[in-house]
Amino acid sequence: MPSENTPDAIESQATLDQTITIEQGWLSSARRVATPNVNTRPDNETISVLVIHNISLPPSQFENGCIEQFFTNQLPLDAHPYFAEIAGLQVSAHVLITRAGEVIQFVPFDLRAWHAGSSCFKGRDNCNDFSIGIELEGTDEIAYTSSQYEVLVQVTNSITTAYPAITIESIVGHSDIAPGRKTDPGESFDWQKFYRLLAKVAPITLNACPDISGQ
Repeated sequence: MPSENTPDAIESQATLDQTITIEQGWLSSARRVATPNVNTRPDNETISVLVIHNISLPPSQFENGCIEQFFTNQLPLDAHPYFAEIAGLQVSAHVLITRAGEVIQFVPFDLRAWHAGSSCFKGRDNCNDFSIGIELEGTDEIAYTSSQYEVLVQVTNSITTAYPAITIESIVGHSDIAPGRKTDPGESFDWQKFYRLLAKVAPITLNACPDISGQ
């Protein structure tokens, strides 16, 4: 029997919703947590990019509530030496997917989350203006859980349905829009697995998907 900390055990903790919908910018299955780190998008901006990140606080430690505290500016700086290094940072994402597959939403999709920082996609700077940011609880080196992939695919399918300007070519990693500055979601993120799972629920979206034959 797998220990309770293995990816297989974590997978069993997730309750997967096959019919996630988006209502007024909110995922139907998400737990909502308000953050002050949000503002409006530029007028008439089209949401056209989905950015996949990773985060763990403290580094390589999971399922302790610290990410939620960080995104709401409530991180106790004396709880860990690393927290003093990030004091004063104001960060958020639209969605966090925990190791157990829980979906926490901090910002409705029609508003601007502060996830990308200095960034550029196809010649356009300030990706926060036109992107949605999804954080996976994890690191560049530690494998993500099966639950995270399953939930990410469901959330991605819901987002691309609601925001059709997001195509397979504009689903990117943080490292793609901030090369040299960011490395996430890292080598531990299996893009081919993600594409393969996404193709099962969104085959039309994936007409331009990289070749996943034999995967």
